[in-house]
Amino acid sequence: MTPRFHHAGYVVASIEETAPSFARGLGLAWDGAVIHDPLQMVRVTFLPANLSGEATIELVEPAGPRSPVRKFAEAGGGLHHFCYEVDELTTQIAASQAAGGTLVRIALPAAAFGGRKIAWIRTAEGALVEYLERR
Repeated sequence: MTPRFHHAGYVVASIEETAPSFARGLGLAWDGAVIHDPLQMVRVTFLPANLSGEATIELVEPAGPRSPVRKFAEAGGGLHHFCYEVDELTTQIAASQAAGGTLVRIALPAAAFGGRKIAWIRTAEGALVEYLERR
């Protein structure tokens, strides 16, 4: 199965301060659920798409001074990454590296996805891509 676009990640300084207006501006509903991921050192929430099974938006907030998105949030935040759901992370990582990408973070379980593993690749063009392993 081919990779499926899952979400776009947007870094914000505060989810609680940003999510309600972000959702209103896009005509989306926000359920208020915030997930802390200690391995990724972030807090995240999702603004679901209007159609079931469609891509969504993830708001990402730094969780502490060592968070990898802290400096980006302090600089104003913004579009951070694209996430694709893939069948098998090892195969996708190898394909991405063969295409000139660099592994930024090894595969780790993600709290936001029920423990499914994610890995991070910086493409040769400079885009940050999160790969989420399918169940």
